[in-house]
Amino acid sequence: MELECLYFYSLFDLKRALKWPARSKTCNKICRDSSTYKGFICDTTIQDKKLRVAGVNFNGYNFDGKPLKLQSFIEDLKDLIIFHVNSNGFTGVVPFRISMVPSLYELDLSNNKLIGEFPKAILAATNLTFLDVRFNHLIGNLPPQVFTLDLDVLYLNNNEFVGNIPENLGKTPSLYLSLANNKFIGPIPKSIGQASNTLLEVLLLNNQLSGCLPYEIGLLKKTTIFDASINHLTGPIPHSFGCLENLKILNVSYNELYGAVPETLCKLSNLRELTLKFNYFTQVGPECRKLIKKEVLDISMNCILDLPSQKSPEECAAFFSKHHSCPDQKSLNYVPCKNQYSTSLKKSAAHEHHPRAHSPSYAALHQHRP
Repeated sequence: MELECLYFYSLFDLKRALKWPARSKTCNKICRDSSTYKGFICDTTIQDKKLRVAGVNFNGYNFDGKPLKLQSFIEDLKDLIIFHVNSNGFTGVVPFRISMVPSLYELDLSNNKLIGEFPKAILAATNLTFLDVRFNHLIGNLPPQVFTLDLDVLYLNNNEFVGNIPENLGKTPSLYLSLANNKFIGPIPKSIGQASNTLLEVLLLNNQLSGCLPYEIGLLKKTTIFDASINHLTGPIPHSFGCLENLKILNVSYNELYGAVPETLCKLSNLRELTLKFNYFTQVGPECRKLIKKEVLDISMNCILDLPSQKSPEECAAFFSKHHSCPDQKSLNYVPCKNQYSTSLKKSAAHEHHPRAHSPSYAALHQHRP
């Protein structure tokens, strides 16, 4: 289908919502009359200097086609750079021919009714830098190739993905990564440390992850937010966490972690929120107690005898009556840095409780409501 003669044959509700004409109109007409053809972004191509549809932004338009599918739509926009259709009624699967749109850089299919496994067609869209498929009904195991896409943003949260997180997790070049609110199981891959020069925010919360925290998390020197709360993680916090020099928010609450909270973690000068509640920690030192007083550290509902709001002695005794260990116990004491940024407070305002700054990843946990 020629781009200049593109119409939505299968999207009858889209026609009505966009006041789409009954027969062909050119891209020139679409771009000239932006008040009528809302949601389209036009530009001239480098190759032939012709006006083409370069972007589609239907975020929050609330289309309600019966059914409303992506087939015969996105794959026919050959010069598309941006395609955002957040919060509409798109159903079915992602069409395979999307891989034939070589210029596609941003793809937002979030908050729709898409089904099936992770769309393999997306894996062939090698120029993508932004991928958002959160709040759909995607199922199955996540293919490892997802983490080799050259993305800055990868939001997969609020689907029904299962199985282990692929072992090559650390190969992702993403700055913002959210795998939250799925059904992932097993340990956090040790390869996560390979993303030390890129990963800024990582959300793993509300899955079924288990095993011990790998010390390699402490290699994430640029990470500001790490959230693995509401899982089944166990073991102590590795001492390498004291190397997270840019860490502002750490949340590992609602797990089965135990032992002493590393003092080097509590000395991190950028730390603003340290949430360890509902675990089985037994000891906090002087630096961590300072954070409790400043309301930076929440360590309620643990097993620390001299602190208020802890679990009952019976619950703690029942937990510790069972054997707990990590497969690589020695690595928990490994410190892959010199702690030059955690041994002293560099700023007079360090560790004070501040309102949470805007986080793109946390914002992605909220479903758009019309």
